[in-house]
Amino acid sequence: MSPRTWLGIDAGTSVVKAALFDDDGGALAVAGRPLDLVHGADGAVEQDLEHVLAHLGEVVQEVVATAGRTPGVVALTGQGDGLWLTDAAGAPVRPAMSWLDGRASELLGGWTADGVTERVFRTNGTTMFPGAPGALLGWLDAHEPESLDAAATAGTCKDALFMRLTGVRATDPSDSSLPFGDGTGTGYSHAVLDAMGLAHRSDLLAPISTPVPQAQLSAAGAALLGLPVGVPVSSGPFDFPACALGGGVRGIGDALLIVGTTLGCLVHVDRLATDGDPAGFSVATGEPGRWLRAMPAMVGTASMDWMLTTLGLGVEAIDAALATSPPGAGGVEVLPYFATSGERAPFVDPEACGQVTGVRLTTTRDDLVRAMCEGLAYAARHCFEAAGGVARLVACGGGGRSRPWLQVFADVLGVPLELARTPEVGARGAVLAAAAARGEALDVGTWTAAQGIVEPDGAVQAHYDDGYGRYLDHVRAAQPFWATRQASLATVSR
Repeated sequence: MSPRTWLGIDAGTSVVKAALFDDDGGALAVAGRPLDLVHGADGAVEQDLEHVLAHLGEVVQEVVATAGRTPGVVALTGQGDGLWLTDAAGAPVRPAMSWLDGRASELLGGWTADGVTERVFRTNGTTMFPGAPGALLGWLDAHEPESLDAAATAGTCKDALFMRLTGVRATDPSDSSLPFGDGTGTGYSHAVLDAMGLAHRSDLLAPISTPVPQAQLSAAGAALLGLPVGVPVSSGPFDFPACALGGGVRGIGDALLIVGTTLGCLVHVDRLATDGDPAGFSVATGEPGRWLRAMPAMVGTASMDWMLTTLGLGVEAIDAALATSPPGAGGVEVLPYFATSGERAPFVDPEACGQVTGVRLTTTRDDLVRAMCEGLAYAARHCFEAAGGVARLVACGGGGRSRPWLQVFADVLGVPLELARTPEVGARGAVLAAAAARGEALDVGTWTAAQGIVEPDGAVQAHYDDGYGRYLDHVRAAQPFWATRQASLATVSR
């Protein structure tokens, strides 16, 4: 009998990736394809499910051909939030609404004023933002009810993929816990749906399978992936908690920093957090009394990509800039809230926007790049403090390829960064979830062994403590201007 192999799939926002692992977590082959995001009027950001499926089939066939092995199990994860509307056959009813979509900002403002968003948070620990499923479902109910009438399921990306691969309609505890969860991690809240005015759409929510949905590859799914009919398929958790699993975040107080498109900051906790000021969200793990307190800032490497593109630089410029510009970036400071739909962690403000201050004629491109690196590290510290602090920290994500940038994160956060085993931490976590659900033993310690540690530099920590204080001052000073920005833009447009 040939050794077992495990296929992990991660359908992210900007790329879909597949990795074929051996029994010890070694990657036999990895492939990826970029995905299109379509930006439209009024903050619309959409994706095409058929486009995602086509590229999914390509990457799976590539890794199987490269490795010369057929996987024994297929494990899915993918981007969270957003809204993927499909009919009874799993076909898209309309383009998927990305978690980056900002069209529900006005609706969310009304919900906040009416106390709806706080009622949701007090029930399930979720702070909604414009791209959350609840807000998007509410926007569609008001503006495109015919789309909802034609749909059978309003789910997330991996749910839509699972349906097309297996014919099974299901979701897992991680996605179902926000924002419609009842606080148990395994059910929906009728009170939450009532508060949003969406009780009449509750039939669009897929059944919850614990710990993760499991089925077999259908004939249509097999044709797409180039695999035999009947291969076991699992779905979930979504990418944030999947990365936590793949990074070895297991103990209470363990935390994960994802330096990816989103700046993900998660802490493993032993209770559902519904007290204090509403912020972030609580992700069910499928285990009683275990939650991930998540503070996912809207943008991470996406803000850095904007800066590099604007300056006409490539990603290799990050290391060069950090070697040239000293800590403090010559006085340049950045608030990295560059998403079109504002910010969602550690606060929710649909009007939040980025700022670059302290620029003079002597400022260099290196200073601007370093300032972005530092601004994102300050944002991570802000998120982790709101989540309750960190005992042990694991880091992953595309930004982690820059060791000097990871050093900035370690210095700002003041804790060692354990580097998650690569490649494909999210796909690795999806496989571990699938194996656990199937009762198939894998050596989790080996699969998640750290590949190195970045220690904080005590010589610059005091400087960054001061810089973080200035960062918080800038946030507080900017908030009143964000509140009046939209009104100013409306006046100019008239």
